[in-house]
Amino acid sequence: MVPFFTVILPVYNRADLLPRAVASLLQQEEQDWEALIVDDASTDTTSAIAQELAAQDERIRYVLRTANGGTAAARNSGIEQARGLFVTFLDSDDEYLPEHLSSRREMLLSHEEIEFLHGGVAVIGDPWVIDRFDTTQKIHINDCVVGGTFVIRRDQLSRIGPFREGAYADDALFFERAEEAGVTIAATDYPTYRYYRNVPNQQTSVYTTPPAPHGS
Repeated sequence: MVPFFTVILPVYNRADLLPRAVASLLQQEEQDWEALIVDDASTDTTSAIAQELAAQDERIRYVLRTANGGTAAARNSGIEQARGLFVTFLDSDDEYLPEHLSSRREMLLSHEEIEFLHGGVAVIGDPWVIDRFDTTQKIHINDCVVGGTFVIRRDQLSRIGPFREGAYADDALFFERAEEAGVTIAATDYPTYRYYRNVPNQQTSVYTTPPAPHGS
């Protein structure tokens, strides 16, 4: 049976934080989901912990990438194996509040025209991130899209294409492509995605130059 949600949880060397993220998933009011823990070739004990967590619930699958490619690559690997009606994300250093998935399901069922839902972030820590248009400046997260909050109809993902691997703000680039593809997008401000900005080595704290698009 097709689950309503596929939750893709990319992880790299987050052995200490992964259990918190998975615990927040298991505590969801909404139970009609599958989850893919995508291990981006971790070098610490993340692999063992992820497999142990997956063994505790049949809805959770462990996916191992053999080479580290970053969050976008891990999300793309998860998307390839997703079976849910909607695909969503949970970064390994973040967590859901208990009503996160149930509130999103209610919104989607109440407005069946929505193909892409996003927003609803509670920021823990520094709310300022590097501006991708001017890397000498910072902007508030409220002025950004946050990839962890994306909820997308799986049948629309082929229209949008994959996350751009190796690019800073790959979630913003993905969002822009969804707009260009004419996907029906809606936003919510119901803050049930807890976004931790007090964790070392977060992508929004380090700018990398985006690679050229394929074919250019």
